Amino acid sequence: MKTATGNILVLLMVMVIIIPVSGIDGNVNHCSSMPTYAGADSLHGGWLEEKDGVKILHVSGSNYEMGYQHGCLLRNETQQDLRAFLNDVSLPYEKLLEMWNATKEYIPDEYIRELQGLADGAGVEFEKVAAAYTAVMTWDLGCFGISAWGNATKDGKLYHFRSFDLGMNIQDPVTGRYAHDNAVLIVRKPKDGYSSISPSVAGSLSGGGGFNERGIAVGIHTCWSNDQTVHGIPAMIRIQMVLDHASSAEEAINYLTTNSTLGWSFIVSDANAPAGYAVEVTANLSYVGTYNNPVESTPPFWAIDHVVRRTNFFISPELAATQRMHYDPSGLAGFLRVFTDGEPYFVIWNSYRAMSNLLEENLGNMELNNSMEMFKKGYRGDTDIILKILIKLAEGTSFNRAWNMWVSCPETGDIVVSFAERDRIAFVTPTHYFNLYRLLNEEPP
Repeated sequence: MKTATGNILVLLMVMVIIIPVSGIDGNVNHCSSMPTYAGADSLHGGWLEEKDGVKILHVSGSNYEMGYQHGCLLRNETQQDLRAFLNDVSLPYEKLLEMWNATKEYIPDEYIRELQGLADGAGVEFEKVAAAYTAVMTWDLGCFGISAWGNATKDGKLYHFRSFDLGMNIQDPVTGRYAHDNAVLIVRKPKDGYSSISPSVAGSLSGGGGFNERGIAVGIHTCWSNDQTVHGIPAMIRIQMVLDHASSAEEAINYLTTNSTLGWSFIVSDANAPAGYAVEVTANLSYVGTYNNPVESTPPFWAIDHVVRRTNFFISPELAATQRMHYDPSGLAGFLRVFTDGEPYFVIWNSYRAMSNLLEENLGNMELNNSMEMFKKGYRGDTDIILKILIKLAEGTSFNRAWNMWVSCPETGDIVVSFAERDRIAFVTPTHYFNLYRLLNEEPP
């Protein structure tokens, strides 16, 4: 497998964005018009509603039941996304299945059953689900994550930030619909796990992040690395394992660093501590640290009091050595390597630098509402002219092309989220407010 800018950046999302779909008829859809499959009873506990223009998918029960509910209730949209993902991939279909067969042996059975439920509910062959699931390994996927707490926030509570970035041109060849137009907020209530909420798209398990009822939040970012394998648990499955089963940062970190595959970084937040952690992994290496770990201050990177943040490069020198020949991505040398070596790290560095400066300017003043506005402002380059120019030049890539952006307070269950709309990136679309605990207490009409 190649470690190019465009190939590894997406295993992250492939593990999350794969299947089913059915259109919404009015504000609530119980999938009552669907034919009877072997598992039709799985619809009990699953329903779809719309609030403030946002589709909210409620799933509950066993993993198979949750997958089936998802597939049945979002059938048309997932079929569109599935075709879009397979249409966008450069690898042969047979190669995708070969990669899937290598990784599936490591995936816990509960998630294999959930993907089977997705396939059955959506009326899609499981093989195609598996191929689309694997296709994400070949894409450019960029994201940004932040955890801030204690002295960094206005009320001392922990806030978890995430932007999920992917190219805005991933399109269903049959209907012409863009995958990001099938946005959905997933409220998940597993029979044998913790409830959680995840901004996502139809067919995706978690959209690469979210938070659960135990106050644990997580987000993932692709990091290229030469130390990689498909013989392990795909990172998006490990994200779901955190949301379903972690009740502490320690448990979450264990899921993220065990049976690793490609290069990834994560932000893990524990509202109970409160504390946030940066986690970096390759197939054989890992780093875990909070804001005061010396690694966070390795030049040109620097620590911010009670804040951790990550995007698409490693900061740990040990892991960075598996990713890039030159540790420091900044300055004229970093700029020139964009053209001489095709390295993307100078561009990514400018996003990291601009967001870090904005975080320092707002240190001690962050809370749910102003944090989302700050996040959007920084992400679209309003505070940094160099970043603004780079965002414009990077049109057609995943750089700062947010499919969704969100800020949550896991302690209270509050989340504010924006979703991309057609050609409008999430940093310019309206914000929506929800609360996990209120959504969990709802009953289908």
